[in-house]
Parts: sequence; C-alpha cells; structure tokens
Amino acid sequence: MKIQLTSVIVDDQSKAENFYCDVLGFRRERDIPMGEFRWLTVVSPEGHADVELLLEPCGHPAAKAYQEALFRDGIPLTMFFVDDIRGEHERLKKLGVKFKTDPMPAGPVTIAVFDDTCGNWIQLVQK
Repeated sequence: MKIQLTSVIVDDQSKAENFYCDVLGFRRERDIPMGEFRWLTVVSPEGHADVELLLEPCGHPAAKAYQEALFRDGIPLTMFFVDDIRGEHERLKKLGVKFKTDPMPAGPVTIAVFDDTCGNWIQLVQK
C-alpha cells in the first residue's frame, strides 16, 4: 500500500494552478475536464514522480466550511518539505508570497507558514 495521490482544497483551480506551478515550482501532471471543474494534478520535480497533488475544487459545502475554519484558525491544511527553508522562504517572498510566520524552530524541525492565495495556510518544513 502506498500514497500516490493527496489533495488540497482550493477556491479557484485556475488561480491554484498558476500559484502551485508558476510560484511554488510544481509541474502540471494531469488536466482533465470534469464538467464545471477539472481533474488537475501537479507533481514536485524534486519528489517522487508517482506522487500527485490534486488541486481539489472547493465545491462541496462541507469542504468549504472545513477550509474556511482551518484558515480562520490559522491551521495549515498541509505541509511541504524543503531542504533549505530559509532559502525557500526568501525565494517565495521575492515572488510576493505572504508568510504568516517566518522560519522558526519547532522541536527537531524548522517551520514557516504561508498563504497559498487559494484559501489555505501551507506549512514548509525543514527536517
């Protein structure tokens, strides 16, 4: 058993596609029209090629309520791991990414939290 797909809830798939690809540096993997929405996945050029991130439209009322509650309470929806959190923090800031927290120690890791512009806090983690 292995994880091959996970998702983030996004309020706008086109905006998410631009942010996750053009800003974060992920690569578009699948883009399949599905009526009003798309089956839109991205992959990390630095990660395993068979692990996809689905940019899941926030179309269900329960998903919208969940996303809004997490954001309001300042809780990251997910986390991405990086090798150089300070370098990644600076790179993203130069691209206009808004950070809730700058890199800071958290036990055995260093973390930072940013706004993905699609309704989520995302946590960066350096082991």
